[in-house]
Amino acid sequence: MRVNRHTPRPAGRRRRTHRALVVAAVVAGSLLTTTAAASGADGRVVLAQAESVEQVLDNVRGWIVGILALLATVFLTIGGVRYILGGGDPGEIEKAKVAFRSACVGYALAVLAPLVVTVLQGIVGA
Repeated sequence: MRVNRHTPRPAGRRRRTHRALVVAAVVAGSLLTTTAAASGADGRVVLAQAESVEQVLDNVRGWIVGILALLATVFLTIGGVRYILGGGDPGEIEKAKVAFRSACVGYALAVLAPLVVTVLQGIVGA
């Protein structure tokens, strides 16, 4: 009797693999888009051009808002993909809701980031 070593994967495992690939593609696409938008018109990225502490803190504020908004968008996308691909499974729907809540927290922090930088300016004395 011959044993078949190539048994087909169960449907659940195939679905999880497909979901992981979709999420990875979305995250990679958003990172590439963000990287392309961050470079200047001529393609150069200037890292050190600040002339004052206020300008440095403004740059920090911009980076914080950008990173938080990017992460919140990733969580929003993950939540949407989980909700769509959940197929009515209560566990997947709950995971999608958690991702949506995380996205809301990320957007709220992005909105509050300028306040944090203002507090830092008060501490530094700029």
